Amino acid sequence: MTLFYRDDSVQVTSTSIHVEGRSYRMADLTYVWHQRGRGSARTFTRVAVRGLLIFLVSAPPLVAVVCLLSLAYSAVDRANWSLALIIVAVCAVGAFALAPFLEVPLGWLDRSYSRGGAVNEIWVQCAGEEVLLLRTSDAHRFGQIYRAVQRAVEHGEPR
Repeated sequence: MTLFYRDDSVQVTSTSIHVEGRSYRMADLTYVWHQRGRGSARTFTRVAVRGLLIFLVSAPPLVAVVCLLSLAYSAVDRANWSLALIIVAVCAVGAFALAPFLEVPLGWLDRSYSRGGAVNEIWVQCAGEEVLLLRTSDAHRFGQIYRAVQRAVEHGEPR
């Protein structure tokens, strides 16, 4: 017996698939496919949080550009470039000092993309009956499990 995938609720081997307490023998599986399912509250929340993070990360640079243009316009009117350059220098140093703190929200944004924004389902035809094997919104986990099921099915075919 070869183990292809294993986590807390799913185990895929060359002889069977165990999902949340249910077991399916590989010999009984005749067809395996995947499809997108209806979104859940979790996926909608993930997409909304992703949009909020994008806004929060991109809004400060846009505000800074508007302020910089306003400062340049007022410096031309007053012919007071030294004050404008000091303000720009202080803001640039502040921006470089705060840049490392962007790692946290950008990490959250990256993880939200890797988890995906849709619900994926793995279906099998077992003993002539279509069965929903797994439903998850975690795109990375879905890919690992689906590839494991594919390898298990290929492993069981005569060569």
